[in-house]
Amino acid sequence: MATYVYETIPENADEKPRRFEVQQKMTEDALTHDPESGLPVKRIITGGCGIVTHGTSILSMRSRGSK
Repeated sequence: MATYVYETIPENADEKPRRFEVQQKMTEDALTHDPESGLPVKRIITGGCGIVTHGTSILSMRSRGSK
């Protein structure tokens, strides 16, 4: 299951949007309204996270075995 970030679309200009996370299957439709307030929402695209290694990693050393 993926974690998606949503943000409410306030009805008044003086209201601040609220961001929240929801765990959903990738096959599920995006939310259209905040489950708590009922306000319309939009899905926020985030950078996510990943691991980048440089050079020899521990995993590649493990697969070689000892000589």
